[in-house]
Amino acid sequence: MSAALDALQWVFLAYFVGVNLGYIALNLLAVPTLRRYLAIRPLEDLPPVYSGFEPPVSVLVPAYNEEATIVTSVRSLLQLDYPEFEVVVVNDGSRDATLERLREAFDLEPFPEAYWERIPGKPLGAVYVSRRHAGLRVVDKANGGKADALNVGINVSRYPLFCAIDADSILQRDSLRRVIQPFIDDPRTVATGGTVRIANGCVVSAGQLERVGLPSNPLALLQIVEYLRAFLFGRLGWATLNAVLIISGAFGVFRKDAVVAAGGYRTDTMGEDMELVVRLHRLYRERGEPYAIHFVPDPICWTEAPESAAVLRSQRVRWQRGLAESLSLNRALLLSPGGGAPGHAAYPFFLVFECWGPVIEVAGYAFMAALVVTGRISGEAFLAFLALAFSMGFLLSASALLLEEVSFHLYPRWSHVARLVAAAVVENLGYRQLVTVWRLVGLARWLRGARAQWGTMTRRGTWQGR
Repeated sequence: MSAALDALQWVFLAYFVGVNLGYIALNLLAVPTLRRYLAIRPLEDLPPVYSGFEPPVSVLVPAYNEEATIVTSVRSLLQLDYPEFEVVVVNDGSRDATLERLREAFDLEPFPEAYWERIPGKPLGAVYVSRRHAGLRVVDKANGGKADALNVGINVSRYPLFCAIDADSILQRDSLRRVIQPFIDDPRTVATGGTVRIANGCVVSAGQLERVGLPSNPLALLQIVEYLRAFLFGRLGWATLNAVLIISGAFGVFRKDAVVAAGGYRTDTMGEDMELVVRLHRLYRERGEPYAIHFVPDPICWTEAPESAAVLRSQRVRWQRGLAESLSLNRALLLSPGGGAPGHAAYPFFLVFECWGPVIEVAGYAFMAALVVTGRISGEAFLAFLALAFSMGFLLSASALLLEEVSFHLYPRWSHVARLVAAAVVENLGYRQLVTVWRLVGLARWLRGARAQWGTMTRRGTWQGR
């Protein structure tokens, strides 16, 4: 019995050391890449001079019950600073006034348009064009979920690249230009993603971000720190190895022929965005074809975060289930002979620390507490373990905040920085542990094969102006 307990202690210790060393390694990989990017950023801030070689882009906006934010989001997209693009809004059988809001705001009229159905999808009801904006079309279809809406959008789209964004997202005017740049610089590029930031507390007017601010809601504030850590270090670090496994569904660009050849978005998974990216890695590695999946670190997409515990819980349960499904469906990538960094580094890391991590973390806390209760370790030792776990978590969050401040400095006031530092402290004193429990619920539902449920994301839209 004693030997088994000792072995379990070593397992939990190995996990704790491994996960923190992994995150530190990603930090170290991200810093030089970000420095090189920031060195050329002043040139990108100059007025753009287009060469005529920029590929045209179809911006796809799947929308389901988005009446609170859809008009603001579409207005921001129509103002993008890019030579040639179209906006295709796919109304996925909304039961609210999403379609009516679009009709009123953009003067839509039905248009009998032919399209090439290269990916199966739910039937279309009608295609509308705007009498005010030549580059705007709205597709009305039967409800089939976000993945199905994106597949229909791909079928209807006209251009070789498509940009998938969430209907509650706001892009800065130069967002599309920045995120497309990897396709111009590197012909191997099949996908690229951009940084996503929290719009709660910001002010948006006429579809444009006017002022960056912080939300008064504590849950939204804590998520800002999470997003900084995930994007600035996590994805940027993996991008240096061409091993990005996640491109956020809120903002990503793909080469359409590559996605069509891969079969489009899967409609039987909760994490269709991650699953597609992992599948692209797997297929290109199996075929031995050169490819690249990039990440752009600029803060270029703003989205609304949940402000209630119930909605946040539903989101994190869904994300964890989507992660498990994405890895399971593409398990042939794991340690495959030609898997490279995606198969030999990123996949194992996500499998152990992101997918199964909640099991080990919750079991570890319970195990350590049980040892204290049974007198096998002292209360002081348990508190020392908790202090060490808190310190490492705060170190990672604080390093993300420091990198944000010295690189992009989006939050202009010292009071903003002070509140974010406080959030980085509070985040490790219960919030992260609560999120871990929610992730465990998502993993358990996937293991049981329970019926997938998206839940409801309540859009408040309080950051919008007129």
